[in-house]
Amino acid sequence: MAIVTQAAPPSGWALDESPLHEGERLIQQQLGVARKMEIAARHGIRRYMPDQHREFFEQLPFIVVGSVDSDGQPWASLLCNPPGFIQSPDPTHLIVHALPDAQDPLFTLLNNGILIGMLGIQPHTRRRNRANGRIIRSAAALHIEVMQSFGNCPKYIQARQCDYQLHAPLQTPQVVIARTLDKAMLEIIHHSDMFFIASAHPGAAQSAQEPLLAQHGVDVSHRGGKPGFVKVEGDSLIVPDYIGNFFFNTLGNLLLNPRAGLVFIDFIHGTLLHLSVDAAIIEDDAAMRGFPGAERLLQFTITQARHVRRQLPLRWTGWELSPHLIDK
Repeated sequence: MAIVTQAAPPSGWALDESPLHEGERLIQQQLGVARKMEIAARHGIRRYMPDQHREFFEQLPFIVVGSVDSDGQPWASLLCNPPGFIQSPDPTHLIVHALPDAQDPLFTLLNNGILIGMLGIQPHTRRRNRANGRIIRSAAALHIEVMQSFGNCPKYIQARQCDYQLHAPLQTPQVVIARTLDKAMLEIIHHSDMFFIASAHPGAAQSAQEPLLAQHGVDVSHRGGKPGFVKVEGDSLIVPDYIGNFFFNTLGNLLLNPRAGLVFIDFIHGTLLHLSVDAAIIEDDAAMRGFPGAERLLQFTITQARHVRRQLPLRWTGWELSPHLIDK
């Protein structure tokens, strides 16, 4: 499918319907910020990428992506290659010159017509930008039509340098799939200071059908905290949810569709831990006492754990705690 280049609209959200879906708006109404956030969303969420976002994606050595499988289960993962592997031929398209390998839960998912959520993140500068859309071509590279584009604040991102560095020799990837967490998986979670979460509007499972609202897609978001901020309780994870930008993209999805996909990075060994989970939002004051600064808690009940043991072609150096986490 050929890409027809387009000029960007002047600014903001050009459609009559809200850029926010019913789950996001419901949480905003409960907190008394719905009107303010509708104005903010129409200004900050676009149907195209501004030039600074397009240039940002082209600088990255990895991108976080999420999609849903045939059963509607979201999964999150990373795609990596030397900087420049992501290209933006015009403000409404991205081309990602990387595909998941056979051990990745996204390996069979990223096909033509499938909805995809993307998060570009630059840990050493704490910049991050989102682009949600649809795959229009998936041979050799992912050609993506952008349906929503917006920036995120730098809160809760630990600063660390990430460089593309192909290890030699690459280990043959090994995969451990389980319903419960083993010792190696627990170690990754206990030492983690961030993870990524893929969530989806219920309409994302019908992505091949038209018409499709731009709001009914897949999101990928970052969650960060001090090392060990994710608590393990049996077959569940408990995660503090700190104050953010009030868009509630992830929480709005979870309110309507509690299934989610998490991915943790083992920065030392270069492995990935993928989890499929059922999510619950907890707003009980007693439960939150052990989580200073939390607005609410997220409980993730694990339905599958997939530990992909390989060496990611990324080298992580340096570390600096987010200033927003000092008192938490």
